[in-house]
Amino acid sequence: MTFQQVYGYEPSVRYSAPGRVNLIGEHTDYNDGYVLPFAIDRRTVASIGQRDDRLLRVASAFEPDAVHELSLDELDPSRMSGWSAYVFGIAWALCEQAGADLSGKSGFDVFIESDVPVGAGLSSSAAIECAVALAFTDLWDLGLSRKQLARVGQYSENHAVGAPTGIMDQSASLLGEQDAVVFLDCRTLDTAVVDLALESNDLEVLVIDTRVEHAHATGGYKARRDSCERGAAAMGVEALRDVSVDDLPRAQELLDDETFRRVRHIVTEDQRVLDTVRTLREQGPRAIGSLLVASHESMRDDFEISVPELDLAVETAMAHGAVGARMTGGGFGGAAIALVDREACGTITDAVTSAFAAAGYREPNVFTVHAAQGARRD
Repeated sequence: MTFQQVYGYEPSVRYSAPGRVNLIGEHTDYNDGYVLPFAIDRRTVASIGQRDDRLLRVASAFEPDAVHELSLDELDPSRMSGWSAYVFGIAWALCEQAGADLSGKSGFDVFIESDVPVGAGLSSSAAIECAVALAFTDLWDLGLSRKQLARVGQYSENHAVGAPTGIMDQSASLLGEQDAVVFLDCRTLDTAVVDLALESNDLEVLVIDTRVEHAHATGGYKARRDSCERGAAAMGVEALRDVSVDDLPRAQELLDDETFRRVRHIVTEDQRVLDTVRTLREQGPRAIGSLLVASHESMRDDFEISVPELDLAVETAMAHGAVGARMTGGGFGGAAIALVDREACGTITDAVTSAFAAAGYREPNVFTVHAAQGARRD
C-alpha cells in the first residue's frame, strides 16, 4: 500500500526519521541523567499531502485498510487511540507544549512506512513522532528547533499516547550523526556528538531482537519510574541525577532493599555513561566492552528489567568473542546489542540463533546497524 493508493494522489513531500540504539544509559533519562544513544540506518518515512481543510488524515503500510482522521479543531488525547495517536499527538503537543497557534492552518494527509522493527526496543515510536514533528513544524512554518521538537515528541508520548518515557529517543532521532553517538544531558538538553569510530576499528553493532514484545505503557516501566521518584524524594534531591556513587551507602540506610537497588542502577549507570564517553574519546570503542557488560548486569540484577532471552543473547555473544554486550531499550523484552569484530558477525549470529533454538525460544532476528543521520526532509 502506498500514499497514492490510499489518498488517490501523489504526496507533495516526504520526511524521515531513524530509530535508535542506546549504546549505554538505560532508564537514566527520566531521572535527569545522561544517555548515549545513536540514530540507526533504519527509518520511518512520513509522506505528506497538503489539504485545503482542517482535517488530519493518517494511514500506514502496517494497517493498510484503515484511515484515521481528526480535525485540527478537535485535537485532544481523549479522541486518540492506537498507533495513530503518535501522529495526532504531535499536532496536539505542538500547541500544548510548544505554544504553536494552528488557527488558520490547514490539515494534511499522512502516510507512514517504516523499516524500524516494532517492539524491539529500537524506538519505532519516536521515529514516527520525529518524522511527523519535523514535517509539521516545517510545513506550518512554526520555527521550532530540533531540541524543542524533542520536547514536543516526549510530551506527546507521555500525555497523548500514555507512555511515561524520557526524552532520549526523540533526541537521538532528531540529533543523530554518521558514525557517532549523541551524549545527552537529559536535565539541560545539552548535547555533544562523540565519535564512535566503529568504521576505522572494524567493529559492528549487532542487534539481537529477541522478538519478546514489550509495551511501555504497561506496568513494569511505570513501576520502575515510581521507584526512582520515591528514591529521589527519600534522598532529598530533585532527581537521582543528583545522587553520586559516594552517596549510595547513605541511600542503602534510608531505603528498602528494592528501592535501593533501583536507585543503585540509576546512579551507577549515570557514572557508566560518563566513563564510556571518556573512554571513547581517550581509548576508542574497543575499550568500552566491560562498561557495556556491567550495564547489563545492573539492569538484570538491580533494575530487574531483563528477561531470560536477553540474558542468553548477551551471554552467548560474550562467550563467542564480542567486545561487549547488553540489553538495550526499556526492557521486559526487545533487543540486546553486541559490539563485535566485523569478521565475527556471522559466527556470533549463528551461535545466538543456535542457543535460542536449544533453549526452546523463538528464533531471534539478528542484524547489524550503523550510526546514521537524524530526521530530515527527503
